[in-house]
Amino acid sequence: TFIHLTFLHETGSNNPLGISSDCDKIPFHPYFSTKDILGFIILLLPLITLAIF
Repeated sequence: TFIHLTFLHETGSNNPLGISSDCDKIPFHPYFSTKDILGFIILLLPLITLAIF
């Protein structure tokens, strides 16, 4: 997974001409990281509740 994400977010990985088109991209870190961590916590809380009670 890590290798896939590394190559997926590499600059110019899908741009054979090398033209910079960063204006339409959303940066991975603050937006997707926050969304993924929040989703993980929301899914983990019911499982922890079931395990404890």
